[in-house]
Amino acid sequence: MADVLVVKEVEVRAGAQLLLSATSFQIAPGDKVGLVGRNGAGKTTLTRILSGESLPAAGSVNRTGQIGYLPQDPRTGDLDQLAKDRILSARGLDHILRRLSSYSMAMATTEGDEQDKAMASYARAESELAAAGGYPAEAEAARIAANLGLPDRVLGQPLRTLSGGQRRRVELARILFSGADTLLLDEPTNHLDADSIVWLRSFLQGYHGGLLVISHDVGLLEATVNKVFHLDANRGELDQYAMDWKRYLLQRETDEKRRKRERANAERKAEALLAQADKMRAKATKAVAAQNMAKRAERLLSGLDEQRASDRVARIRLPKPAPCGKTPLTASELSKTYGSLEVFTAVDLAIDRGSKVVVLGLNGAGKTTLLRILGGIETPDTGEVVPGHGLRLGYYAQEHETLDVSRSVLENMMTASPELNETEMRKVLGSFLFTGDDVEKPARVLSGGEKTRLALAMLVVSAANVLLLDEPTNNLDPASRAEVLNALRDYDGAVVLVTHDEGAVHALEPDRVLVLPEGVEDLWNPDYAELVSLA
Repeated sequence: MADVLVVKEVEVRAGAQLLLSATSFQIAPGDKVGLVGRNGAGKTTLTRILSGESLPAAGSVNRTGQIGYLPQDPRTGDLDQLAKDRILSARGLDHILRRLSSYSMAMATTEGDEQDKAMASYARAESELAAAGGYPAEAEAARIAANLGLPDRVLGQPLRTLSGGQRRRVELARILFSGADTLLLDEPTNHLDADSIVWLRSFLQGYHGGLLVISHDVGLLEATVNKVFHLDANRGELDQYAMDWKRYLLQRETDEKRRKRERANAERKAEALLAQADKMRAKATKAVAAQNMAKRAERLLSGLDEQRASDRVARIRLPKPAPCGKTPLTASELSKTYGSLEVFTAVDLAIDRGSKVVVLGLNGAGKTTLLRILGGIETPDTGEVVPGHGLRLGYYAQEHETLDVSRSVLENMMTASPELNETEMRKVLGSFLFTGDDVEKPARVLSGGEKTRLALAMLVVSAANVLLLDEPTNNLDPASRAEVLNALRDYDGAVVLVTHDEGAVHALEPDRVLVLPEGVEDLWNPDYAELVSLA
């Protein structure tokens, strides 16, 4: 029997809110499904249920075969583990190789019976290694890692020394190496450079198992999917299309026009029936007939989809910056080392009032580390960060670590600006699409897109005059991303930006660029633009 993921009458809820009414589908080998819908529609929640990490409100999920699940915020396990071992652990190879090394040492350092036991154990471990794919499997893992921008140097480091983007790529490499029968990938292109995204498209095109992918990367969807599931947040339904991405877009537009026509026709017929029923009610002999007409009108309307409301979009307006001195933030002679790994040295940076700076560098060059040092979250090994007169920092972290996941949406907001009252906070949250009971949700249950909106909302109430932004457009749907880019254009304060998003750089219109790990600072010119997607 083929390894299939079978979903029967599954219902998805967030608290009392219905995200998805009962739906059924299956993902079989060769099915490559793109799961789409606006931020907050429930895509991530549904994927957690498919993986087995969460339970549905109703219905069942039957899994045969191995599931490989990449969540938006991956858990990397033991941070002291080497990156290479984390990837190899997907097939249990890390333990086998560790035992082989131990037995090899024992054979070299013992004699007699002890040495014989070590040799026998080594032989058994070699057999296990062969059954798991042997040394070619280890080479395969290294090849996948390299294509995702993880060279041998990085693979030999403990996870705790890696940036958030590097750790996420380790998890993606682990899932792809696992040989799982069904892959569930939530935003797999986050933190990948342009070459790695091209390679991932090719890998998924050639993958023979089942695949469900959530992605805002249209190029990935165009290249890989042969089915599209659209989670319609307004109707709470999953529309299933057995076709590729381009045909889906055309069919989706046709379906929306049809729904609108059907609704308009039904409303006209219902209105006519109700009008006729009102006339007939005046005569006692026709009261029953009038009542039947009214019921027909109700049935006519209830059998159709509600006219699709316009998708809501967060209205993002970054804060009017608080007054500050000419140079609110200065850094000099910054260096950072993790163990024997030197990340960067002797970095100098002066952030003038209203200036715009883009930080470029290959993955692992220390871009996130620099922002964390500027934000006071990490301490440099040498050098210092000096706040200027009136400095108010706003820090957007790519891994959302500024959020307290044990607190609610509203409680997180209150920590960002104690001066505002709850009513004012709720008004701001409403503009970021958190309404009613949404503000009472704990941050831990939010999707990546929702966490991004909450973190941006916290910036809005901060009145910051220097923003440190680390990949602020990750996890956003196209409409919300456009709002972030417009907000960057209109912001009067200073910005230090780390991003792979060329659109974000164009919106910022930077004055200067800082290239890591060299620490070279230069005036911005268009020649640097081609480095953005490679960074």
